[in-house]
Amino acid sequence: MNLRRQIAATVALVSFLVALTVGLLVHQATVRQHVQQARKSAEAALSLVLSTYSSTGELAGWDASSDDPRLPADLRRLAERGHQGSMLGPGPQGTAMWAAAGTGGQVISVRLDYTDDQRAIADLDRTIQISAALSVLVTVLAGVFAADRISSRLRTAARTARTIAQGDLEARIGPLGRAKDEVAELAAAVDSMSAVLRSKLAGEQRFTADVAHELRTPLTGLLTAAELLPPGRPTELVKNRVRFLCDLTEDLLEVSRLDARAETCELSAVPLGPVVTRIVQGLGTPVQLRIEADAVVTTDPRRLDRIVANLVVNAHRHGVPPVQVTVAGQCVTIRDHGPGYPEDILRDGPQRFRTGARERGHGHGLGLTIAQGHAQATGISLLLRNDPAGGAVAELRLPAGESQTVAGDSGPTGG
Repeated sequence: MNLRRQIAATVALVSFLVALTVGLLVHQATVRQHVQQARKSAEAALSLVLSTYSSTGELAGWDASSDDPRLPADLRRLAERGHQGSMLGPGPQGTAMWAAAGTGGQVISVRLDYTDDQRAIADLDRTIQISAALSVLVTVLAGVFAADRISSRLRTAARTARTIAQGDLEARIGPLGRAKDEVAELAAAVDSMSAVLRSKLAGEQRFTADVAHELRTPLTGLLTAAELLPPGRPTELVKNRVRFLCDLTEDLLEVSRLDARAETCELSAVPLGPVVTRIVQGLGTPVQLRIEADAVVTTDPRRLDRIVANLVVNAHRHGVPPVQVTVAGQCVTIRDHGPGYPEDILRDGPQRFRTGARERGHGHGLGLTIAQGHAQATGISLLLRNDPAGGAVAELRLPAGESQTVAGDSGPTGG
């Protein structure tokens, strides 16, 4: 049950309980008033009948009678003990108010019709019921309207928060009406948080780009100096480490450009099969390529080259051969036969400087991050999952181009 329904249900329940309580109180007060009034009238009539009977010996008015068999038994016993009293009881035309007193060995009683009072009470009860139903309906409608306004404002805040969580730190909730309530405070807090995050992220991006840029020149010089060292195992170790640092610096610069959205996409309609074939053949690593169905897609070939290359290198580095690349229509699938992606990558997505579980091998964790950044920039959907038979699977879904899919099968090839 969403918030709007919860508020509406709560308002309806409270309104019903209030209407029921007020209705019962009014009903009881009205019944008490009618009974007391009828009792006073009956006792006054009995006093007049007894006065007339003592002076004239006759019973007159108010259906006065002596030892009336219809007199309620409790009232009769009370009168026989010499007391005077009154109570409601059955009459010839319905409920009646009886009053009786004992005198001269007789029980003198009078009877007043109570049916008019009962009808008045019934009419009042119907009026109370109709008024309570209308008040509950109006209150519920007002509650639904108020809940809808609150729910709508909260949904707006939630949509903006999700947009911020997806990386758009420029998104703001803004003012949600003229009300200065808790929802407005929440919106202001989310906007403030987004602004702070944007400022801190921009600072981190500038720092990363500056560090990578400052490292590039000395590392290039170091790599050149390493080439002058005499051949040998120590020289190869130095060269490998320097190349690793150079690759890391270039990746950091590329991540910085992706974060800053400094590069533009040059989209064009290209046949996916030949493009992927060229990419795989240019990697110089063993890959099993299979073209199940070719298609024309809209993409940036340079960025697609970077995406596929990073995913294949990641599969070789962290997985187990064979690495398979399959083109099926607008989808490209890269699969290895290793331990698969760790749960945190499947749950949270690629994270820079995190390679996941220990069995996924070593690395700086930027390959998947760069692939994801280029995919987002070109409108490609990158899905990471683990195959039930084992191995990590990266699936690329590209936007369709102007031409239709062309069926075909080139069979497995080696890269």
